[in-house]
Amino acid sequence: MKRPFDDGGGVGPNDSKKPVFLTKAQREQIALQKREEEIAEQKRRSEQLLLHHRPSPLDSKTPSSDHHDSHARSNHHRSSRDYDRERERERDSERRNREREREREEEQRAKERARLEKLAEREKEKEIESIKEQYLGSKKPKKRVIKPSEKFRFSFDWENTEDTSRDMNFLYQNPHEARLLFGRGFRAGMDRREQKKLAAKNEKDLRDEIRKKDGIEERPEEVAAQRLKDEAADLYDTFDMRVDRHWSDKNLEEMTERDWRIFREDFNISYKGSRIPRPMRSWVESRLSAELLRAVDRAGYKKPSPIQMAAIPLGLQQRDVIGIAETGSGKTAAFVLPMLTYITRLPPITEENEAEGPYAVVMAPTRELAQQIEDETVKFAHYLGIKVVSIVGGQSIEEQGFKIRQGCEVVIATPGRLIDCLERRYAVLNQCNYVVLDEADRMIDMGFEPQVVGVLDAMPSSNFKPENEDEELDEKKIYRTTYMFSATMPPAVERLARKYLRNPVVVTIGTAGKTTDLISQHVIMVKDSEKLYKLQKLLDELGDKTAIVFINTKKNADGIAKALDKAGYRVTTLHGGKSQEQREISLEGFRAKRYNVLVATDVAGRGIDIPDVAHVINYDMPGNIEMYTHRIGRTGRAGKTGVATTFLTLHDTDVFYDLKQMLIQSNSPVPPELARHESSKFKPGTIPDRPPRRNDTVFAP
Repeated sequence: MKRPFDDGGGVGPNDSKKPVFLTKAQREQIALQKREEEIAEQKRRSEQLLLHHRPSPLDSKTPSSDHHDSHARSNHHRSSRDYDRERERERDSERRNREREREREEEQRAKERARLEKLAEREKEKEIESIKEQYLGSKKPKKRVIKPSEKFRFSFDWENTEDTSRDMNFLYQNPHEARLLFGRGFRAGMDRREQKKLAAKNEKDLRDEIRKKDGIEERPEEVAAQRLKDEAADLYDTFDMRVDRHWSDKNLEEMTERDWRIFREDFNISYKGSRIPRPMRSWVESRLSAELLRAVDRAGYKKPSPIQMAAIPLGLQQRDVIGIAETGSGKTAAFVLPMLTYITRLPPITEENEAEGPYAVVMAPTRELAQQIEDETVKFAHYLGIKVVSIVGGQSIEEQGFKIRQGCEVVIATPGRLIDCLERRYAVLNQCNYVVLDEADRMIDMGFEPQVVGVLDAMPSSNFKPENEDEELDEKKIYRTTYMFSATMPPAVERLARKYLRNPVVVTIGTAGKTTDLISQHVIMVKDSEKLYKLQKLLDELGDKTAIVFINTKKNADGIAKALDKAGYRVTTLHGGKSQEQREISLEGFRAKRYNVLVATDVAGRGIDIPDVAHVINYDMPGNIEMYTHRIGRTGRAGKTGVATTFLTLHDTDVFYDLKQMLIQSNSPVPPELARHESSKFKPGTIPDRPPRRNDTVFAP
């Protein structure tokens, strides 16, 4: 057998050794030969061992020798069996090694084939591109002509990209920032009590360190003295002036004007109006009836939300309210509880007065939102014996008219179906003096302004509140009370408010049009062809959680849902092209988690409350920032966190500026492509106050 580095020829004294590199097959053959030689050698040794221990035929045949013969025979049989087993194990291991090696070789060949195919495909694409360039010519970017006066004009403005100090100097990388609201309510922002507490803590730490170093234990009397010092630091400042407690440690009677101001700041509540009542701090301190408080407790409402704290006391005083709050903040209960309190003051609906219509009307822009408000109202109303009827499209108008004629206290409806019932005389509003317009701006956007005006005009107009703000309201008299919740105030909504609301109080929670901080926003710049692949990648990370995918058109929604269904996702759809029954089945299946992906248009963008939606994906960016806000508000509700991902293309330049501002305000990352784009630097329709710079110029392809 040749040595691995021997070419087989003679080697002279002057010849140099030439190494020969063996192939993989040759190395395998050499290994097999070595293994066979080792097995043969092992077999030879075992045979010699057997011969050595075999007894001689000349030995005497005594009983004891017979015993030794039988023992030797049994040893011989045992050793041969062990030897056979060992050989069998070796053969199995060799076979497994060969199979493993064969599998590795096949895998390697498959990888090599795939690499070669990809390389060939790339070469083919390059060849096609070169042919196109040769016969069609390459597209040259059209340069924008910049006037010399603009090109060489010196600008004194600095931009963030030009400030390199933060990158170059480590002193600027972690700058000291002002602590907002530090020392709020104290003269010059100096909280002397906090300073005294800090000084006492530093003194205690120093004393403990010295005592530990000297090995001295603290005596009980010293511990008691230190506790008294800490209590004194909590109660008094340096000049022995008593420092007030926080509002949360006080009873309602102890609250001062300063406490109420801090309370409103803590919950970001702001008012606009006259003679505004105090907000309620808890359900116990509200003026709700005992039955309603029990219903609130059974519904699991432990603590009122800020909009409920502010709006419920106003509703209990029969004040007109315009509410502006971020989505998912509990607006429904803010108008339902005062409405039920108002109804309990009225005589019950009987055969004598049931033909006069309901006591209260709630209008909502979509069927789903109306049915959701109905569920929330029934949650409290059934404890009080109050009947609630829902009137929406997609169901028999005759059956709905029959339900109203049987008598009910509350009607929850969409404007179109309610005006149809009024025109056909299925319903009247002769004794309705409480009206709620939920998502008023959305109703106006959808073209429901004539229907809303028609419903408001069908109500009694003799009990409007006086226009004089200083005139006191008679608590025994029933006035028309109007609640209006709207995210924005377009001119049409302002016209409605001016005509039908009397001295309204505007309640704003947070910043109007701003998203909650619990939503993590991500914006990805993509091409249209990449959207479906990226969507599937996001849905693969869902696990057992749920997601809503928003599409701008019904046709695209059905197409995307079909593609996702083929890919194996549990998906359902919701849009205006479906019947009411189909929409209810889709929503119920999504709430029950039979489906974990809901593909929807803007029908699901506002008002609908689906608990525990973990991810909202804007497959198509909406045409305005308000709709974007409402869409992503489907997640991050009721104090839970959520994620919103938006696919942005170059067709969405109309919203680039507003989207960039919203991302900056919410401390969310802004994609570099969006930050650099010309459309994101100026509001659409405005003229820039400086000529564009050379590095601002975007050359069209």
